[in-house]
Amino acid sequence: MRLPLYIAGRYLFARKSHNVINIISAISAAGMALGTAALILILSVFNGFNGIIKENLSTTEADLRLVPAAGKSFVPEGPAFDRLYDAPQAGSLCSIISDKVFVSYEGRQGVADAIGADEVYAEELGLELTREDLKLATVSSDLAWKLGINPKFLSPLQIWYPDRKGGFSPSNPAASLHTAEVHPSKVMDIRSASDNGTIIIPIGTMRNLTGYDKEVSAVEIRFADGLSQRQRKAFTKALRKDFGSDYKVQDRYMQNEALYKMMRYEKAAIFLILIFIVIIIALNVYSSLSMLRIEKEDDVETLRAMGADDVLIRKIFVLEGWLVTLIGMAAGVVLGVLLALLQQHFGIVKMPGNFLVEAYPVVLRIGDVLISATGVALIGLMVALIPSRK
Repeated sequence: MRLPLYIAGRYLFARKSHNVINIISAISAAGMALGTAALILILSVFNGFNGIIKENLSTTEADLRLVPAAGKSFVPEGPAFDRLYDAPQAGSLCSIISDKVFVSYEGRQGVADAIGADEVYAEELGLELTREDLKLATVSSDLAWKLGINPKFLSPLQIWYPDRKGGFSPSNPAASLHTAEVHPSKVMDIRSASDNGTIIIPIGTMRNLTGYDKEVSAVEIRFADGLSQRQRKAFTKALRKDFGSDYKVQDRYMQNEALYKMMRYEKAAIFLILIFIVIIIALNVYSSLSMLRIEKEDDVETLRAMGADDVLIRKIFVLEGWLVTLIGMAAGVVLGVLLALLQQHFGIVKMPGNFLVEAYPVVLRIGDVLISATGVALIGLMVALIPSRK
């Protein structure tokens, strides 16, 4: 392998009789460098935006959510729940009741996802759900916009829910509904599983609407402070084993599976698009290698006369073309990592308009660097193999 590599290195850096070959090789290396740097930078920016989305989700999402495997509700009683309540890994536990309800506000009507929250839930999110005798509600921003809800107004928000036990009365439909009035006290960004919007109300009000006594829809668990990632995974695994197949212990990924899959697929799509651009850039390597092969016909015949076989000659030109790619890839890795770190720590490139962050968010990950470098190197190798077979 040393001899083909030595000859390939001489061919790469030696002056050619046709200067255009040197120019095309230099352009190829520069193109691969820019392609590699672009891969690392864009994937890092994508990581930054994903991080912002996950941080915003974390303000309302629990670390774990315990829900029934079948049905909509359960009674949180039994040995497994007793062990959960005593577990030091659980920093806080709260029960919620959730379902779809019909809402009306100053003549505007719609469907919403209602969450009946206990005091622990309200304290964790900094919500006020009761004030003296008033029942208060926190409304998602999309629902507030749709119904024109303003917490500064005194108008109540009316909620209807069908009577689960009494059935439906055709002669008096209103009698088949449970109703409640709450006063909007706060508007905040709350992600909903649907496009209906969300309201958070006291769990007692939700019990009156739904007719639930001890049942809840979910138990939400937030980890205690100071738990390592390993301890969190071990606790989650133990809970799943303890509760068995009757319950689902959902982590944040499972609670937002569709969103996380979409972000993963978008990142994969961006990577494939950039790789396709790198393939187009790599065709310059094919051009320079084809021209070099024609120029070095006399050298090839000399090598054959000295006993070199076709395999050795093929290795020389494959390595020569691959060296162009590897040089460009190495320069691109250095450039991409440097630019990503500068943006990550100093925020040089600012975002236009009013956003949550002033500069483009960047999170550099070693996995993205490795997969980008590996992809570019493999593309260069495949392109170098084509003219060497002629």
